Amino acid sequence: MEFRSFMQQALAEARAAAKRGEVPVGAVVVSPDGRVVASAGNRTRELGDPTAHAEILAMRDACAQIGSERLPGYDLYVTLEPCPMCASAISQARIARLYYGAADPKSGGVAQGPRIFAHPQSHHVPEIYDGIGAAEAEALLKDFFAARR
Repeated sequence: MEFRSFMQQALAEARAAAKRGEVPVGAVVVSPDGRVVASAGNRTRELGDPTAHAEILAMRDACAQIGSERLPGYDLYVTLEPCPMCASAISQARIARLYYGAADPKSGGVAQGPRIFAHPQSHHVPEIYDGIGAAEAEALLKDFFAARR
């Protein structure tokens, strides 16, 4: 099977989040047969919910759609390196492959900071592919925060 990236859909969710005044992060869950099952952008401010990160919302929606608390064989595309909370949820959901764009030296939990998947308590470690769409994801974040300073 030929690789097909879904990062453009995640970036579209990030742009929509920015328009809502949310930190521009977007996520897309893709089924084993290559269908987009769920997508979301950050909604922490809108929902008044610190857990309403794009990854969490997209995985919740995907789980609800398939009627399971786990997503084995599913891929997750996210524009920014997941934070420790999201990385742990990715492990719990049994996501098969994680594709992310920009690194997050301040709050990342995959390649930065606590490196959640490296801990023995991490019950599942997805395949990880970073840097996909990183330049566009970084530009969205920089523009968003520059406009607020």
